[in-house]
Amino acid sequence: MTSDDKALSFLRLIRRSQRGKLKIYLGYGPGVGKTWLMLAEGHRLKQEGVDVVVGLVETHGRAETARQAEDLEVIPRRQIQYHGIMIEEMDLDAVLARHPEVALVDELAHTNAPGGKNQKRYRDVQYLIDAGINVISTLNVQHLESLYDTVETLLGVKVHERLPDSVLLDADEIVNVDLAPQDLQQRLTEGKIYPKERISTALENFFKRTNLDELRELTLRELASQIDIKRRSAPKEEQRTAPDQVMVCLSSRGPNSAALLRYGSRLAGRLNRDWYAVYIQTPQEAPTVIDATTQRYLVDTLTLANALGALVFTYKGEDIVDTILHFAKEYRVGHIVIGRPSPLPFWKRWQGRKTLVERLILKARGLTVVVADPGTELKGESSHPDPEHG
Repeated sequence: MTSDDKALSFLRLIRRSQRGKLKIYLGYGPGVGKTWLMLAEGHRLKQEGVDVVVGLVETHGRAETARQAEDLEVIPRRQIQYHGIMIEEMDLDAVLARHPEVALVDELAHTNAPGGKNQKRYRDVQYLIDAGINVISTLNVQHLESLYDTVETLLGVKVHERLPDSVLLDADEIVNVDLAPQDLQQRLTEGKIYPKERISTALENFFKRTNLDELRELTLRELASQIDIKRRSAPKEEQRTAPDQVMVCLSSRGPNSAALLRYGSRLAGRLNRDWYAVYIQTPQEAPTVIDATTQRYLVDTLTLANALGALVFTYKGEDIVDTILHFAKEYRVGHIVIGRPSPLPFWKRWQGRKTLVERLILKARGLTVVVADPGTELKGESSHPDPEHG
């Protein structure tokens, strides 16, 4: 690194130290628990002696969320008269004047009523961060500007409140708030998300199972994308990690996906390394091609990977082996975990064909390939498994 690079790196460090930090609870839809978790963290910080205030929280009439907001200091909202209607917004000047260590500010993509300092709430949050105030906020994935067309195509919904992707990229920490779609639908039917008169319409539209599955997958992909961008843009001295990370290869309907993921998690723990769960999407498995059952299974698999602590990636490639090895090189992977394939028919063997795993082992020079049987206890690891069994 040159002296100029070191100077710029130190300047970035100085600037970051003078600004507040931004933490975002990211979810795939209303009701998954983002606000509740934000408030729960506020309580934990308060118990640790941190000066925490609620800049703004939206309970939407949800009793659980309202109870969670109790016993936290709340900055009174600013009232704005607009077209004869009284609207309440966060009082930015009051929060700046109070200058807490941490401010809880809900719904980052919210559009403010006319007459305030900023049109969007995320700009209010940027003012707080620039003033040295740490902010914890919430966001649904469909509010990202770059996903507008995707969400409209997949769900038939036009999202009016949006924010630039750069806001999420600038966050110091992003927490994925996940809930199984059936559990979210159950919360909706129990009246824990919307009033009773809105439940039926919500279930028939936004809260359809297919919509929730799509949004879940978008959230996982967005998190992976953000991680990738930050890794690439980090100063070189921050990228020096040992080239021995763990990679678990997933298929769309692999019978042992859960076992592979749990093994990958244990292996990464023993090695004290990061680990990645990677699904290679071939043209034959594009979202528009695979059936709904397969897509749902894949989303559940990727969600489990995220819950187990993996960094989840979906990579597109025509050749699965080459794409796996490209990812391994890019992310300094030293261990590749993959399921044992079914034996090839005799006639394919006679033609000299090899299984995907055999091809991977032949090409994976310097890498440890762990081949696991479906439905069996995952114990062994080898760079040279029996070629007769893949």
